[in-house]
Amino acid sequence: MNVVISDTSPISGLIRLNLLELLPKLYGELIIPPTVYAELLNLSVFGYEMTPLTTASWLKIVPPQNYTLLSQLSQDLDLGEAEAIVLAKEQRATLLIIDEKKGRAIAREMDLSIVGLLGVLIEAKQKKHIPLIKPLLIELQKLGFRISPSLFELVLKEAKE
Repeated sequence: MNVVISDTSPISGLIRLNLLELLPKLYGELIIPPTVYAELLNLSVFGYEMTPLTTASWLKIVPPQNYTLLSQLSQDLDLGEAEAIVLAKEQRATLLIIDEKKGRAIAREMDLSIVGLLGVLIEAKQKKHIPLIKPLLIELQKLGFRISPSLFELVLKEAKE
C-alpha cells in the first residue's frame, strides 16, 4: 500500500492553483501532520476556499510520535517540515511531498523518497490530469513561488513542453 505524506508548501501551491484534486487522483490517500493542517488552514485569511481541504475524505491527519527526532529536526527546520519528515519515517512512507531545500536534503539523508510540487505537476501531466504545465509554473511564480530559470526549463523538458 502506498503511504504518501506531505508538507505544507506543495498542498498550498495546489490550493492556490485550484488543483487540490490532483492529490487524491495521483496518490489516493494523503497523510499530513497536525502542524501542516494548521498552516494550510491559515490560507483562508488570504481568501482561499478551504472547504475542499476541510471536507477531504482522502486526507488523514496523523501526529508524529517520535518526539526525540522531532525535537532534533525542529532545530534546523520549521515544525511542519519536521513533523512531515518524522511522520514519513514512522509510517514508512513510499513518498514524501516536500519543497524546501533543507527539508529535502534531510529527508534524502534519511532514505525517504521525495517529490516536490513541480514533480507532482509533472506526474499529473504524464497521467493526463492536466493539459499543460507552463501556465501553472507562470502562475506559481506570480504567487511568489521561487522557480529558477534552469528549473523552469528542466520541468518543461521533463513534461515534454
